[in-house]
Amino acid sequence: MTNAVLFLNSFISYLLVFAIIVVLVIVACILGVKWKKSSDAKKGISGQPSMPDTVDVKQ
Repeated sequence: MTNAVLFLNSFISYLLVFAIIVVLVIVACILGVKWKKSSDAKKGISGQPSMPDTVDVKQ
C-alpha cells in the first residue's frame, strides 16, 4: 500500500510540473504574438501581404 501511495504522489507531482510547463509555453506564445503585432503596428506593417500596383514586363 505504501508503494502505491508513493507512486501516486510522484505521478501527481510530475503531472503538476508538466501542467505548469504547458501553461508557461501557452503564455509565452500569446505574449510573443501580442508583442509581434505591437512591433508591426509601430513599424506600420500590416498583417496582409502587399502586392505591387503595377508590374513591368520587358520584352
